Amino acid sequence: MIAFLASARKALTRGVFLSGALALAACQPISIGGGTSGGGPAIDTSVPVPVALLVPKSSGSAGTIATSLENAARLAIADLTSVKIDLRVYDTGGSTEQAVALAQKAVAEGAQIILGPLFADAANAAGNAVAGQNVNVLSFSNNASIAGGNVFVLGPTFENTANRIMSFAKRQGKTKVLIAHPNNVEGEFGRNAVQQAASRNGLAVASINGFEFSQTGVVAVVPQIKAAMDSTGADTLVLTSNSAGALPLLAQMLPEAGVSPLNVQYAGLARWDVPAQTLELPGLQNGWFAMPDQGMIQNFQARYTQAYGSAPHQLAGLAYDGIAAIGALVEAGDKKALTIDALTQGAGFQGVAGAFRLRPNGTNERALSVAMVRDKQVVIIDPAPTKFSGAGF
Repeated sequence: MIAFLASARKALTRGVFLSGALALAACQPISIGGGTSGGGPAIDTSVPVPVALLVPKSSGSAGTIATSLENAARLAIADLTSVKIDLRVYDTGGSTEQAVALAQKAVAEGAQIILGPLFADAANAAGNAVAGQNVNVLSFSNNASIAGGNVFVLGPTFENTANRIMSFAKRQGKTKVLIAHPNNVEGEFGRNAVQQAASRNGLAVASINGFEFSQTGVVAVVPQIKAAMDSTGADTLVLTSNSAGALPLLAQMLPEAGVSPLNVQYAGLARWDVPAQTLELPGLQNGWFAMPDQGMIQNFQARYTQAYGSAPHQLAGLAYDGIAAIGALVEAGDKKALTIDALTQGAGFQGVAGAFRLRPNGTNERALSVAMVRDKQVVIIDPAPTKFSGAGF
């Protein structure tokens, strides 16, 4: 535990920010129209459907991810029984400019939909570049700020996680939420997501406590959080930080300052089971966090490893999900299968981690379990739904 907290202090001192995709600038999404109602091309489902996969294969830092994404896409294609996908792979090299040029090239060569790119700025730019050609983009980003028009994000979003936690909190009788977040891009995204989810589910945001993303900032905010909890009567404390950031120090120092998990419900946006030693932190005991169905993920990982001889990157499932969605829609035989109306149909799709669906605003909703840390172990207290009903959040 001491070593774990020491490494967390070092990370805070360096100002480490791991969710780089969230920090990338985004332009305004562009709406599309033309070929069919609902935005998207008219396709011939009797022949293989051309799908462009844009990944940074030659990028030194992201090349391994690109390989994993391509492998997962091919695994999904092999799982399709009555649908043929013509997968065309384009190497963006991690460059936004190259992504734009290749998106345009792919569409000119007949691509009916684009899967990728990986990074937010490239996905947004590529989407804008092909909006006039009536082609939709299923990007691997989790940055909700680029979503909309013809651009969808497949990555897990703060909005989805926050809504799952806040809706569960409401059902458990919680009424007032305090949000603690670092003053960086990731922290502000998380703060906004929790604010919106609390409002959507009828919970009051009693206080918002931002802090400098440093050891000094964490130390300074702890008594402020304690005072705000006492003065507002908040019954739920939401920490947006993850284990690589401020979470370990907050979860150690807040209980020491009198913010006891016996009296206050701790909850988080990050996975508290990664790494496993996070589960030992005092402030996280009896706390809530959300996670996808681990049994389904392990099944995918085993199948991928058997097929390719090594474990998939954690993002590989996004490519599988994209192909699964495309395949399910094309299988129906409708020429409008790849329009926005079809992509956002309410029933959603079955993916690597369970049910998911694309929303009209370009974001996604994924079925998540609510987990509790109990005796330093993960206990599922509200399983992920196996399918969707209604319009979603």
